[in-house]
Amino acid sequence: MSKIAIITDSTAYIPETLCRQYNITMLPQILIWGDETFHDGVDIQPKEFYQRLATASLMPTSSQVSPGAFQEAFQKALDDGYEVLTVLISEKLSGTLSSARQARATLPENAPIEIVDSRSTAMAMGFQILEAARAIEKGASLQDARQIVENARPRSGAVFAPSTLEFLHRGGRIGGASRLLGTAFNIKPILEIRGGRVEPLEKVRTFKRAQQRLIEIVSERAQGAPIHLAIIHANALDQANELLANARQKFNIVEDMVSPVSPVIGTHVGPGLLGIAYLIEA
Repeated sequence: MSKIAIITDSTAYIPETLCRQYNITMLPQILIWGDETFHDGVDIQPKEFYQRLATASLMPTSSQVSPGAFQEAFQKALDDGYEVLTVLISEKLSGTLSSARQARATLPENAPIEIVDSRSTAMAMGFQILEAARAIEKGASLQDARQIVENARPRSGAVFAPSTLEFLHRGGRIGGASRLLGTAFNIKPILEIRGGRVEPLEKVRTFKRAQQRLIEIVSERAQGAPIHLAIIHANALDQANELLANARQKFNIVEDMVSPVSPVIGTHVGPGLLGIAYLIEA
């Protein structure tokens, strides 16, 4: 097995058991709430975050992983004899990739570190990482692993239905979906991550119909191929479990899970979001 460590950021929200199994380190993004600073998924968990958000008069903001945190993680992996594959949230959604590149520039030019833009986030990114991790376990080289992530990008994605567009609009991460802000109250937008940005896909009349369309859209893309699937949710666990139960009847599923939206992503999407992140097998 190749000795390769994988570093990503906390928006991937890969289950801890899989992180331990495949030597994946998720560096925490930063949540800023007034005078308080939290490390995403470390000092604050999704349940606590959404409970606090529900009654907050002051809204939180976010900041990317610092160059110093990347430098420390890179150096530790190198000192332990590892090569490093780093796969991060889309550069169009966060400055995290820039932090990683700054850290990389402080290290020797020949240090075996590869940095890849997932052009995504959440478990759409997570599945790219897991595909590379499983190949590494079978002996893939660092360059092979990088290529595996790049090949997985067009086969992965995330479609989701937010309960409101206000949080995305306020955070400036709404992309072309800004034109939906004037949407009537009873019209629900379905969005996707496309080209590394949040973009509009279509509109439906009810949130229930939106849930059905999420399954239909991903099914149209999968065309019956084996699929890795995560139901992502922002404080909507019951609806997420229901969506997963429905999805299991429709897909040829290799791997599935319910994945909470991390607090830092929750800052930008707000509560109530429901979606499907996926990777279609080649």
